[in-house]
Amino acid sequence: MTTSPLKLGFIGLGIMGAPMCGHLIKAGHQLFVHTVGKVPDAIAETSATVCTSARGVAERADIVFIMVPDTPDVEAVLFEEKGVASGLTAGKVVVDMSSICPIRTKDFAKRINAIGADYLDAPVSGGEVGAKAASLTIMVGGPDAAFERVKPLFELMGKNITLVGGNGDGQTTKVANQIIVALNIAAVGEALVFASKAGADPARVRQALMGGFASSRVLEVHGERMIKRTFDPGFRIALHQKDLSLALQGARTLGVALPNTASTAQLMQGCAANGMAGLDHSAVVRALELLAGHEVAKKEG
Repeated sequence: MTTSPLKLGFIGLGIMGAPMCGHLIKAGHQLFVHTVGKVPDAIAETSATVCTSARGVAERADIVFIMVPDTPDVEAVLFEEKGVASGLTAGKVVVDMSSICPIRTKDFAKRINAIGADYLDAPVSGGEVGAKAASLTIMVGGPDAAFERVKPLFELMGKNITLVGGNGDGQTTKVANQIIVALNIAAVGEALVFASKAGADPARVRQALMGGFASSRVLEVHGERMIKRTFDPGFRIALHQKDLSLALQGARTLGVALPNTASTAQLMQGCAANGMAGLDHSAVVRALELLAGHEVAKKEG
């Protein structure tokens, strides 16, 4: 943990960003914040200073964190007329914790480096629960010195923090993470649809599988969601669709085949086509249920 308060910026106070910013405030740092729409009460009621633009944040803070939905959002925050870049000076650090395109990230880093500032891409995994519990996994790309400077702040927001390599490598790692998570969700969904259609109690099937080689965090958390029908978003299908699109775009550029990623992306598209893009990504099971003509449900009696 840092020994003295720092001047920090945080842009993007959504489901993930607000609690992440809150941890920095609770640690005693001086926060300058900006977000689209209303500042959450949890932040507005603290010592944080609300700025009217991203430039205002960058002018006041030595390290600026960004947590917004997609690549175009990051580009706008950084390079629009009143964006972060227009308020930076040499020696500052920009930390993008959004999940965006690795290739564009490398370009963003070069443009920020040209100002004399450092750039870290540091996407996270763990969802809203991890953001609130400060237990996020943080995958970082960028120079060693900048990483060491920011690491004590990462430790206020997460537990598993890894410098993977240079700029873009953090985002590449996050895309890989999202491939694994998506395919696991689809696999658990298929297994539970199969078991339920066969007449077994899916809750007991899940319990049995938790003790075997098929056990996983996805089976534990998302399997329970599928059975209990609790699809309030921790991580929305629409956002996971965006991440799988990044994977498939990257695969096309690299000449790599990702057949299972493509099929899972189509399951998510099936959900979106049926008005479920705003549900938790565990609701991918709904696409499988529609295909099977059978809904996973706890066996009666």
